[in-house]
Amino acid sequence: MTDVTHFEGAHGPKPRRVFSRRNIFLYGTLIMVALYYVLPLYVMIVTSLKGMPEIRMGNIFAPPVDITFEPWVKAWSQACTGLNCDGLSRGFWNSVQITVPSVIVSILIASVNGYALANWRFKGADVFFTILIFGAFIPYQIMLYPMVILLREMGIYGTLWGLVMVHSIFGMPILTLLFRNYFTSLPEELFKAARVDGAGFWGIYFQIMLPMSLPIFVVAMILQVTGIWNDFLFGVVYTKPDIYPMTVQLNNIVNSVQGVKEYNVNMAATILTGLVPLVIYFVSGRLFVRGIAAGAVKG
Repeated sequence: MTDVTHFEGAHGPKPRRVFSRRNIFLYGTLIMVALYYVLPLYVMIVTSLKGMPEIRMGNIFAPPVDITFEPWVKAWSQACTGLNCDGLSRGFWNSVQITVPSVIVSILIASVNGYALANWRFKGADVFFTILIFGAFIPYQIMLYPMVILLREMGIYGTLWGLVMVHSIFGMPILTLLFRNYFTSLPEELFKAARVDGAGFWGIYFQIMLPMSLPIFVVAMILQVTGIWNDFLFGVVYTKPDIYPMTVQLNNIVNSVQGVKEYNVNMAATILTGLVPLVIYFVSGRLFVRGIAAGAVKG
């Protein structure tokens, strides 16, 4: 028989009950919040897989009886957006041509700005940083007309490159702040050692700072891709119908007053429009959290 007296003097923390009041409240709240955000997505998905006769029956929460992908095909290549009836496909490639260069240009310039502000104290650095911070909180709406005049005078109003420039400029302040905070959080000894070894501005940037900065680059990429891809205001103001981004075309599909409202096509078009930033976030979400946490260490 096992001697149980050996365990009589055992010490340790009292085990917590699984169904304590605290756990019930915590997990109950998390479940409710998750349902609040997941339920609309569920309705969109099941509606996009139904035919219109099934949708007219009125039960929006019921799964589709006969699954059909015809609404997705129509949303992508057949839905009418004004005079054009080629769906979202044209807007998708327009959005790609807008997003890719905008993200690359804004991140590269902002990373150099943040690196210079964190490690190279040039004359007027504090004034420059203050102006950038101020620019990060200026409402975009008050800059719409001045930017129209500027782009018109440059001869690029109504072009994809004009919109690329707008997104790059407006993304610069907040990205510079993120990079500056991240570079400030890195060990200063690395920078000083590189200076002692004779490395210059660009040598330190490319050989030391960039290899250590993957998390903050992922944060900047996700923020820019999400903001630029989902943008509607700049797209409708600074471009023209032939080069509208995907979000503007989605608005034209959903708010079309011609014919019968095809809710399954509208839902499929909405999911297709938001698919790119969602995929990017889920693929690199862990690095996003790491970069945000690291960039918030110092102000």
